[in-house]
Amino acid sequence: SIIRRQRQELKLLIAELKDRDKELNDMVAVHERHIQAWEDDRQKILTLAERCTLLSNELNERNAVIKSLTKKLKLLESQHNDSKTTLESTQQKFKELTQKVTDSSVHCQALEEKNQSLHCSVLELSAKTGQLQAREQELLSMLQMKDKALIETTDQITEVTSKFKTLENALRTAKLDEFSRSREHQDLKVTLNDVMCQVNKMKDILSEKMKESSKNQEEISHLKQENGCLRSELILAVEEAQRKDQLFQFAKSKQVRIEKELSSLRQVCVKQQRDLHFLHVNFDSSQESRQ
Repeated sequence: SIIRRQRQELKLLIAELKDRDKELNDMVAVHERHIQAWEDDRQKILTLAERCTLLSNELNERNAVIKSLTKKLKLLESQHNDSKTTLESTQQKFKELTQKVTDSSVHCQALEEKNQSLHCSVLELSAKTGQLQAREQELLSMLQMKDKALIETTDQITEVTSKFKTLENALRTAKLDEFSRSREHQDLKVTLNDVMCQVNKMKDILSEKMKESSKNQEEISHLKQENGCLRSELILAVEEAQRKDQLFQFAKSKQVRIEKELSSLRQVCVKQQRDLHFLHVNFDSSQESRQ
């Protein structure tokens, strides 16, 4: 009965050990699945980190391009302001030259009127030569004086005409300069519009990249949260595995104790079998002696 009870206990212990072994195998499989999932998540996080670094490098390059374009834009704006100031100065000079030309034209018109009046007076004096022959000498002296004045006025007219021509040439050069400056201004406007379009495009691309980077950061934060959850689950699984390992160690120690007890029981059984054999032999010898 002791051997049967011990055999039943051994069967129960073996069944319990099989169940524990099965549980341990299941836990090991779950742990391996968790480790594989954690490795997949780690690979995803590494790929996302590489992608984030690439995007950050691309963003830095785009920022450098935008900085260079802004520098070019500032340079173009400074050139535009310089051309604007030069244009204003040339316009001021042109206004001054036009004022001088108008003044010279007014003076020339006054001289022409004076010349016309002198010419009229000369005609009147020539008409009155027949009547004023007695005063011919006086008039001749007066005419000489008037001729001198006329010569002076003609000299002044020639000087004014030469000055007027020089002013016209200066006006033409100023107009040509203004035309060239206006063309340069239009070219600068066109280049400025192109640069502004490029800057707007780069701003749009930058906003898109910023949106993508924000999405990637959100995804990275979500993956970090998932990684934290998985780490906590892994820690719990490791603790559970440690507890199961402790239980397994306890079961192992229990099994060792049971094996020791079994070995002792086997020794007792062997001794009992020897005693039974000895009793059988004694019984047989007693029966033979009785016969």
